[in-house]
Amino acid sequence: MNTVTSADGTRIAYEKMGEGPAVILVDGALCHREFGPARPLAEQLKDHFTVYIYDRRGRGGSDNPPSSVESPQREVEDLEALIKEAGASVRVYGISSGAALALEAADRLPGIEKLAVYEAPFVVDDSKPPIPAEYVAGLEASIAAGKPGDAVKSFMKLVGAPGFAIVMMRLMPVWKKLAAVGHTLPNDLRLLHADGTPLPAGRWSNATQPTLAMDGGKSPQPMRNAMAAVAATLPDATYRTLPGQTHMLKAEAVAPILIEFFQN
Repeated sequence: MNTVTSADGTRIAYEKMGEGPAVILVDGALCHREFGPARPLAEQLKDHFTVYIYDRRGRGGSDNPPSSVESPQREVEDLEALIKEAGASVRVYGISSGAALALEAADRLPGIEKLAVYEAPFVVDDSKPPIPAEYVAGLEASIAAGKPGDAVKSFMKLVGAPGFAIVMMRLMPVWKKLAAVGHTLPNDLRLLHADGTPLPAGRWSNATQPTLAMDGGKSPQPMRNAMAAVAATLPDATYRTLPGQTHMLKAEAVAPILIEFFQN
């Protein structure tokens, strides 16, 4: 495991594998190097690129800042430190809330040559209820009370997990892994445009690099509406639907697409 130091002194843990142009993978909520889709995807990409996987702040081997309240800018600075370590010119792929973070980074940072994003969970119309304005405060209250598991439970309900599934998960070893990073959930929610209004024109006007905005053919229509809106908002974006895929995207389904996009 290696580390880089972000602007506020937070150490960010990362690994790299393979050879070739640098690609950074950005995880979504509750995920990190040892829990989530990044490592399987990195294995698919490493014969073509130098692939960086990292633990977002507060997760895995990265430092956990004293306060759970962090702004999106802090996570952008974490990516900035990793981009500098990778050689100042990289390709970035983000999934779910990691896609939202990758969009913010592409808008604010130099050095991102190409960007690919999959299913940022934005709410951009009335096809899905908006996330209540007070929702993040509720998560923070659970975390402040020393109950990150309650924050995870609330989040699972928000994303549509059935009640019986949540009950079963709480009896399994995986729940401890989820609760261990439950305190990072407010950061993910702060990254989202989820009030049910259209994305503002020019939302990421500085993100001028070629971008691939993707969704799954079996994903809910609100998610697909959001990614179509992302593609329409960005200066240089292509919108693509991956047949048969859902939000639980398979590495073997997206890897060939990323290889083609990042190499050309």
